[in-house]
This record gives sequence, structure tokens and C-alpha cells, in this order.
Amino acid sequence: MYGASIPSRTHPGAQSEKCDSAAYDSAPRIHSPKNYPDGGPRAWLVVLGASCATFSTAGYANSWGVFQDYYESVLPKGTSPSNIAWIGSIQFSLMFLLALIAGRLFDLGYLRGILIPSSINLVACTILVAECNEYWQFLLCQGFGIGISGGLIFGPVMSVIAHWFKKRRSTALGIVASASPIGGTIFPIVFRNLLATVGFKWTMRIIALIVFLAMGITNLTTRRRLPPTTLSGGLFNVKQFKSPAFMVYTASGFVAFLGLYTVLTFIDASAPSQGVPESFSSYLVSIANAGNAVGRLASGFLADQFGAINVMIPASLVAGVLTFIWPYTRGTAALVTLAVTYGATSGASAALLPAPMMALGEGANVGHRTGMYFTIISLGALAGPPISGAINHITGAYTDVGIFAGCSVMVAVFLLVLSRYLVLGGWSGKA
Repeated sequence: MYGASIPSRTHPGAQSEKCDSAAYDSAPRIHSPKNYPDGGPRAWLVVLGASCATFSTAGYANSWGVFQDYYESVLPKGTSPSNIAWIGSIQFSLMFLLALIAGRLFDLGYLRGILIPSSINLVACTILVAECNEYWQFLLCQGFGIGISGGLIFGPVMSVIAHWFKKRRSTALGIVASASPIGGTIFPIVFRNLLATVGFKWTMRIIALIVFLAMGITNLTTRRRLPPTTLSGGLFNVKQFKSPAFMVYTASGFVAFLGLYTVLTFIDASAPSQGVPESFSSYLVSIANAGNAVGRLASGFLADQFGAINVMIPASLVAGVLTFIWPYTRGTAALVTLAVTYGATSGASAALLPAPMMALGEGANVGHRTGMYFTIISLGALAGPPISGAINHITGAYTDVGIFAGCSVMVAVFLLVLSRYLVLGGWSGKA
């Protein structure tokens, strides 16, 4: 679909891998759509485990807006919003940046060997955040520590869905992706309510307990199905970019991430200046993420019927328009409406990002394809929020922030349309 498929071959040590080979189900391993379970208790348990992992990684990262608002009030006055935004930006981008390495390891047969140590590190770094006082400490523990753990977990648990689902893959991805905004809804509420009663340290310890329980389910239920494989072309296979459609689609993801999460990052901090009481503004990230969950669930069902790109284009278009409108919105009711709608449309677009990458070829080497894609778009996620924070710091307002982020999303929409045309060779069809 999006690029030329690269032939895979079974890894020489496939039958003796210490990682997950012995844990394979007895399901057929021939890479044919008719042999994918596409349902059943075992496959849906994998979806449950992947959802718990997404809740604990991407959901955690999607909660950054509430941390941004809190750190702006407690860190020393010289710490600019842009510098603080780097913590969340690094945390979020590392989830995608490490997908290339984690995806390659996954294709070679490793899953539990990645999940277990990364889960332990994720919980440990969350506990360590409770002990942080200085900016560099938060950057190290929350930005890099949690980000690296999330990156090693997120890529493989998304890729493993392609081992179990073919015809209903977008539906399964939508369910797994919806766990991210559910986490982004629950974590800010937990943070705000516990902060006022038990303080910051115990709040982070309780969040660590929640993550521990969720990742425990992930480690118990998530399994591979297909045998290990390796690919020609090295870790980063530039041959994929000989396909114009693949190249344009990847560029679209990079540009989209420059602006797609700006509203979620700054909506809490901007709300008091837009006529929203401070006591309520801290819930806007949760409200937006609740809408995000609905959008992600719906997009999975719709994509199976109409095609992933056909759903992503209108959803991204509406998200871009709302990004322009966000700084001009006034009043609690209006901002809540915008948060819900923006959450739903941006979530619908984000949930389907890996679907075209999974359609490139065989399910056995899906980690390599999605890894390359996620690694590239992570650079947009890394740069976007700090750029928006710097614009806010220079101008003292969010108007220009909305213009920058909105333009980024609109350029991404144009590239999505172009990518769709290159795939179909015309304007009509399912893509």
C-alpha cells in the first residue's frame, strides 16, 4: 500500500529464541488474512494488555498539560514555559523515537524481554519524580526516564496487534488507542484531587501504583503469534522512501505532530486568561481526553469500513480549524465544547497513524515499518510544544501559538490528501 514491500525471512534462531518463541500460540503462522484470528479470547486479551500499556505510556504523556500548569507555578521564576514544555515534549517524543529500535527487537522475537524491564523502569521513574525539586531533575526522571520506558513499551504493543488482527485491525487499533485518552482523562483528575489532599510526593507514588497495576496486566496478557523475522536493508531501510506515497505520508505525520498536541499541552494554562475559573481550568485536559477516547474508538470502526486515510483527512481538517479558533474562545461553556470536539477529532486522526504502516506487507515484520515511521514523526512531537511555548513566551499570548499549530495541522492535511492520491492513482476509492 504505502511503499514497496521488502521480503522477510525467518530469523535463523527463530526456533531457539529465548524471548517469546516458546510462548507462541498454536494459531497458524502463515501470513495470510484467512489465518489471522481477528477475534477470540486470546486475541482480545492481547488487545486488553496493549490497552493497559497504552494507558500507562501514551495516556501518561497525554496528561502533560496538568504537569505543565503545576510546574509553571512551583519551579523557580526564570524557568520559562518553553523550557518546562521540553520535559513533556521529550517524554512524548521518546515514545515514538525509540520505536525503530523497539520495533526491530520485536521483529526478532523479543516482547517479554522488552516489556518487563521497561515496566519496572516506568514505575521506578514515576516514584523518583516525587523526589524531584530542580528543573534538571524533572527533565531527567520525567522527560527521559519515563519517556525511554514508554518508548520501549509503546512500539511493540502496537505492533503485536498486527499479529492477531487483519480484517478488524483498525477496530482493534482504535480500542488500544482509546486507552491513551482514557489515561489522559484519569491521570489529571487523580493528580489534581490528590495534590490538594496528600501533596505532590504521595500523588506521584499513587500514580506509580496505578501504572504498576496496569503494566502488570500487560505483562500477563500480551503475547506474540508470528515467528521472529529479520529484514534486509539495515535498521533504517531508506529503500522504503523510494515510494512517493510512503515518503509523503511520513512527512504528513511529522508536520502534524508539530501542532497536533499544542492545544492539549496549553489549554489548562491558557484557560484562566479566557474567562475560565482556575478551579475548573485544570479539568480541561481531562475533558479533551474524554472526547479523544470517543474519537479514537469511533475512528477504528469507521476505518475498517471506509479506509484509514479517508477518516484521517476530515478529522485532521476539523482539528486544524479548532486549533486556529482555540485562542479566541471565551467562557467556560465555549472552551469545554472546543475541548471535547478537538479531543474527538485529533484523537480520530492520531489513533489511525500506524494503520497504513501495518498494511505495507507481512505482519511478521510490522515492527520495522512502524518503527521507521514513528521515529521520524517523533521529531515533530519533540519540537512542536517547545516551539509553541517559545512563541507564547515571546508574545505573551496564545494567538500566534494557535496560528503556528493550526498551520502545521493544515499542511499535514494537504500531505494526507496527496498521499491518498498517490496510493489510489485517483481521487476515489478506499485508502
